[in-house]
Amino acid sequence: MKKVYKTILLVLILLSLSFVLISCGSDETEKENDKVRIVVRVAQDPDFLDPHRAAASGTYEIMFNVFEGLLDPNTDGGVKPAVASSYSVSDDGKVYTFKLRKGIKFHNNNLVTVEDIKYSLDRLIGTENSNGLSTEFSNKVEKVSIVDDDTVKVFLKELDTNFLSNFIQPIIPKDNDEFQNTKPIGTGPFKFVEYIPGQKIIMEKNENYWNKDVPKIDEIEFRIIPDEQASLLSFKAGEIDMYPRISAEYIESLGENSYVVDGAQNLVQLFAFNMNRKPFNDKRVREAINHVVDKDQIIKALANDYGSKIGTNMSPAMKKYYNEDLENYYDVNIDKAKELLNDAGYKDGFDMIITVPSNYKFHVDTAQIIVEQLKQVGINASIEQVEWGVWLDRVYTSRDYQSTVIAFTGKLNAYDVLKKYMSDYPRNFINYNNEEFDKTMNDIGKEINEDKRVELYKKAEAILTSDAPAVFIMDPNLIVAIKDHFQGYQLYPLYIQDISTMYKVE
Repeated sequence: MKKVYKTILLVLILLSLSFVLISCGSDETEKENDKVRIVVRVAQDPDFLDPHRAAASGTYEIMFNVFEGLLDPNTDGGVKPAVASSYSVSDDGKVYTFKLRKGIKFHNNNLVTVEDIKYSLDRLIGTENSNGLSTEFSNKVEKVSIVDDDTVKVFLKELDTNFLSNFIQPIIPKDNDEFQNTKPIGTGPFKFVEYIPGQKIIMEKNENYWNKDVPKIDEIEFRIIPDEQASLLSFKAGEIDMYPRISAEYIESLGENSYVVDGAQNLVQLFAFNMNRKPFNDKRVREAINHVVDKDQIIKALANDYGSKIGTNMSPAMKKYYNEDLENYYDVNIDKAKELLNDAGYKDGFDMIITVPSNYKFHVDTAQIIVEQLKQVGINASIEQVEWGVWLDRVYTSRDYQSTVIAFTGKLNAYDVLKKYMSDYPRNFINYNNEEFDKTMNDIGKEINEDKRVELYKKAEAILTSDAPAVFIMDPNLIVAIKDHFQGYQLYPLYIQDISTMYKVE
């Protein structure tokens, strides 16, 4: 009988344990199911996960969620404290003082120190043992000094009234240099988890984020889908929740349970020429093409009028710095274009190649319209579609091309928008060179009076437009398609997707 009781007791114990295990398992499953997860479409792989080495705007778009600078951009185009809790600028404008935010941590749970800040900035400036990773810092910063455990000073070589926005450059830990491009660590609202090239980037909520109001989403998957049609199908099928930079032509096809957010994105789409290559080294040829390209037709055909026509390398989103008088500097005038080509020795036109990154359908479609327009003056243009990595290597880095259709992403200040045309700028892949333009840009950096700075910006834009290094086409509106169950998306005048403010609704 005792044996029977022992057996019954053993069975009861095992049953109770199994219920405990089942209960624990169901709790874990419920927790997993309660996680708020969003899938966001992106068009391309990041070029680098290391934020100081990345050049592609698409990388910053994604990794903005992982990294923060001493300052961060805000939605109105200014800056706000981030890793720094506050900052001040000396009377002569040459010394910036930053106070470290107390208790702020990296994703590896280590406290951020002033040594990390100095390391990050020195990495950008360059040291005796390494070249700087930012020309802005290496050319303009004299030194970074630690004052105390909470304070860092940055000394400029000379006054530069545009420099403040450069402090959005990410702060990273001093002891992760070897792994920063494979296991990046920052202080942002989301932590990097995994990157599978050609497929996805996974991030998870930073539970120790200093701003306790955000994030409200537990996990992000940035799904890499280069093809726009495939992206649309995935969105309609509910496989992705958010489709940034969707073409205007797809808005009517989104279906139910979704909405769009749109607005100026501070972007300059342009048809750029390599000014070191014939025939584009001849200003008359560049002017002729500017008189042929019908921007209004392109905006209507490709953006469904969701875009602003521009006449220089500046978006209307830059407000007072934008020179609106240049919008119609080159009218559509086929006779004038033919006359200019004849004067340049190209009466019968010429053959040319437009190299375009294949993952940007908008630019490919723009190039196709331009090809048809150029036929009116005997220019036979062909389109060469290349992968994004090839475009970066051949066009952006090696300058081995004739012409291209691309977009320059917006910056927080007008100086950064225009500086890429300065003759000594390393990424001046258009090979633009004008002494008067360079001088005007240098004068801007030394001018404290804001009204005079605005005048100088407009002068620089006018010089640029007159030289016609490109056809400045438009700032296409940023259109973001979002499923109804996600709200809180915010537009920035920068090429970023800030997921931290988004939340799920039932």
